[in-house]
Amino acid sequence: MLAYIVRRLWQMLPTMLGVVVLVFVLFNWVGGDPAYILAGKMANADSIANIRRQLGVDQPFYVQLWIFIRQIATFDFGLSWATSEPVSNIIATRLGPSLTVLIPLTVLETLIGIALALVIAFVRGSLTDRAVMIACTVGMSVSILVYIIVFQYGLAYKLGLFPVQGWDGLRYAVLPILIGLAVSIAPTLRLFRSFVLDEVGQDYVRTARAKGVSERRVMWVHVLRNAAIPILTYVMSNLPALLIGAFLLERFFGIPGIGREVILAVERSDFPVIKAITVYVAAATMVFNLLTDLLYQAVDPRVKLS
Repeated sequence: MLAYIVRRLWQMLPTMLGVVVLVFVLFNWVGGDPAYILAGKMANADSIANIRRQLGVDQPFYVQLWIFIRQIATFDFGLSWATSEPVSNIIATRLGPSLTVLIPLTVLETLIGIALALVIAFVRGSLTDRAVMIACTVGMSVSILVYIIVFQYGLAYKLGLFPVQGWDGLRYAVLPILIGLAVSIAPTLRLFRSFVLDEVGQDYVRTARAKGVSERRVMWVHVLRNAAIPILTYVMSNLPALLIGAFLLERFFGIPGIGREVILAVERSDFPVIKAITVYVAAATMVFNLLTDLLYQAVDPRVKLS
């Protein structure tokens, strides 16, 4: 196990280096000269030269690349161009609100999706199954903006059950979690249902039934255990992207999270913030892929890590 982890971490290095070089090229060559962005339209040549010297962009490209790698290693991307706040502090303070929404949302979405997929598998091919799939298709066709407006108006404004906007801990996260769950449960259920039905048709299921094993045990023990592999892959691969993907919820509810910060950084051309979040999301994706492989063996001991 330890040897596998060390080997995987070693294999991540060239991938991470490729991401770093790609981000560096995109922002330093394709993105244009940041000194012109910071100097403004009325700046003179001396101001631009001074800004270039302060940012280090007057150095050779290999020196700039080394500075960028050092920033990543030390978690120090300097100051935000828009707010002059340390980028590391921006990420540290915005991560908590995002996780307050996304962790409960992911857990609820996964557990409810698994439970409903197994229940639907019991009645597969029936009218109930078809009705649920039609409802999922309709739910997926509705924009998240519609869910946000309806939930905010109905549950928050008219009934006063939740705060409409703002952020002060978990109490403000309940309504965004409910909206995220309403949006995500339909595609999640359709996907998990397909995972479960793929296992229902396998030979081991027919063998278990022939031995007299109850349908409940077949579904909740044998089928669920084997369907857990693709479910784990889906959930773990989506975790890093969720930090960025929840920007609409964070924007509409005034949640000071990572997704909202990314949108603000793009609007302001705040390159240090965008570069930092891009690199760390890439690193998180690779780490979560490693955790997924380790969880495979925990779920199914037959899986061998090599």
